[in-house]
Amino acid sequence: MPAYSEKSKAKLATCHPMLRTVFGAVIQAFDNTILCGHRGQKEQDAAFDSGRSRVKFPNGKHNQVPSLAVDTAPYPIDWKNIKRFIYFGGFVMGVAFALGIKLRWGGDWDSDTKLDDQNFNDYPHFELKED
Repeated sequence: MPAYSEKSKAKLATCHPMLRTVFGAVIQAFDNTILCGHRGQKEQDAAFDSGRSRVKFPNGKHNQVPSLAVDTAPYPIDWKNIKRFIYFGGFVMGVAFALGIKLRWGGDWDSDTKLDDQNFNDYPHFELKED
């Protein structure tokens, strides 16, 4: 069974308990690595400046304590294998649904299940959805 590294565990520990619940279940069946949980101002500024984020500090879900967002990737990471990221995104969303936790995924920002209507794809990003 897959398991998180100490580094991934430390990053996930900065996230909201509901995200920890979802990814605690995900890792049991789908190996992945946690790339980012909480981001301070320096990290958020760098993400914005590089184009990996569209929001400035302190307005990102990663900037909250605990973080309301997590970035994760299927392991081993192959950034060119977009189909695997999409498959992983669907898997995570299914796990969250089964747990009764509402998430928004960076591959389907408007949550309409149509992936071709996005203008910014952030496949590693999952955030708690406000209703």
